[in-house]
Amino acid sequence: MWRKLVLALVVVPLGVVLVILAVANRKPAHLVLSPFGGSEPGLSLEAPLFLFLLGTFAVGLVVGGIATWLGQGKWRRNAREGAREVKEWRRQADRLEKELEGTGHATDRPRLTVN
Repeated sequence: MWRKLVLALVVVPLGVVLVILAVANRKPAHLVLSPFGGSEPGLSLEAPLFLFLLGTFAVGLVVGGIATWLGQGKWRRNAREGAREVKEWRRQADRLEKELEGTGHATDRPRLTVN
């Protein structure tokens, strides 16, 4: 249900805007990548303007995703450490439970369950 709502309210209007942008900006534009602006630009590219705009958007999306991924590194590390700790505690609980079963005191104790 939420996917359909997001699709209807965000993705479809965004797609319509991108199509309108592409149609309105289909004339060729000249992009010069020379910071000194010499008479003979060595790095230049000619393409429709909407390709430059969409390319810039895509590069920003990738850079933002990488920055977010790098910024969340400490949380991923904490999650890995927590998972290791949980595994160790479960291993220790299983070992203690087996020891209790061996002594005969396990009948009056509740059984540990792992969800």
